Amino acid sequence: MAIFEKGILGGFSGKVGNVVGSRWRGKDVMRSLPQRGNYTPTAKQEEQRKKFKTVISFLTPILSVVNMYFGNKQGDKSRYNLAASYHLREAVIASGLGYAMDYTKVLISKGDLRGIDNGAMTAAAGQTLNFTWVDNSGQGNATAFDEFMVVAYAPDLNTFYTNLAVDTRDATAASVTLPPFMAGFEVEVWASFNKPGTHQAAISTYMGMATIL
Repeated sequence: MAIFEKGILGGFSGKVGNVVGSRWRGKDVMRSLPQRGNYTPTAKQEEQRKKFKTVISFLTPILSVVNMYFGNKQGDKSRYNLAASYHLREAVIASGLGYAMDYTKVLISKGDLRGIDNGAMTAAAGQTLNFTWVDNSGQGNATAFDEFMVVAYAPDLNTFYTNLAVDTRDATAASVTLPPFMAGFEVEVWASFNKPGTHQAAISTYMGMATIL
């Protein structure tokens, strides 16, 4: 890298020949273009790339959910960035086909709102999932009007179902109806609470796997 003083043409930005001009810390600098070569990633780098691809492929369809309810932004890191980092670190496992998500460790939301107590889920006819839980309103920052939300994922279809306002915390029971095309397929299900009109949410709960009837 070279630093140059402005001449009659001043500084420049962009590529000229094999040189790139730019501004860096208030100074005009020039860099030579990197040499292209036959770079071969190490086994560890290739493993990390495959894990990263697995995580991003899984999270991208629910980008709007994690961008709303996964923790708090940290500097230039978005909630989606934080979600990707968590899942890359905690929720990817080796499988016969490479890498896969560990659904028991997946989080669709992460925050300090009081979560689900004694949650349970059952499948019923008509592509229905029934949920029950204990009303823990008044504990911590939980209120009766926090919203119960559900995310379901059908691995064989690579398809998500989301409902971020199923019912309120004080309802203690709720049902969701999945699309007809999910009938007969297994789904992985997570549930949580969020505070309407804010980014506040609980750490989500893995409700288990169910076959849609």
